[in-house]
Amino acid sequence: MSENIVDYLLELLEKKGSDIQYGNEDVTQLEHALQCAELAEQNNKSDAFITAALLHDIGHLLYEDKDPIHEGKDGVHEDLGADYLAKYFSEEVTLPIRAHVASKRYLAAVEDGYYDQLSEASKESLKVQGGIFTKQEAEEFINKPQMKEAVEMRRYDDQAKILNKTTPSVEHFRKYVENSFQASTN
Repeated sequence: MSENIVDYLLELLEKKGSDIQYGNEDVTQLEHALQCAELAEQNNKSDAFITAALLHDIGHLLYEDKDPIHEGKDGVHEDLGADYLAKYFSEEVTLPIRAHVASKRYLAAVEDGYYDQLSEASKESLKVQGGIFTKQEAEEFINKPQMKEAVEMRRYDDQAKILNKTTPSVEHFRKYVENSFQASTN
C-alpha cells in the first residue's frame, strides 16, 4: 500500500471528498482541501505544509459511517487523520493536522474578534470540540513544537470555504504529497 498511498489519498479526496459537504459549510470536503492547499502554495509554504493543508481534514473521509460531527458529536477527525497519515508522513505533516482543531480553540482564546468571524458551522463544531481554551491551555498549546505552523494552517482553513471558487486540481498538488511521502521514507 505504501507505494500507492499518494494515489489512495488523492483518490479519496477526489471521489469521496467531492460527495461530502465540509461540515455545514457551502463547500465540499474536496473544495475545502483544494482551497486550503492553494492558500498554502500561494504563501510559498514548504511541501510538507502544503501537504498538511491539503490533507488536514482527511479524517472526515476515513470514517466507515457518516461523520459524527453531523450528529453533534466530536469524532476527533484530526487524530484519526494524523494517526493514519503518521504511517506514511513525518511530523512536519501530521502535527499541524493533529493540532488544527486545537488551533481554533487557541485563536478563539487569544485573538480579539476571532470567534466572531467564524462561520456558524465552525462555532457549532467548536462547542463540540471542547470550546475555547482557557488562558493556561492556550499558553501550553502554543509552546509545543510546530503549533505556530498549525495556527497558520488554521487561518487558511478558516478562509477555505468559498463557494464556486476555482482552484487547481488534486493532481496539481500531487508533487507536494509525493515529495513529503518520499522525505518521510528517507
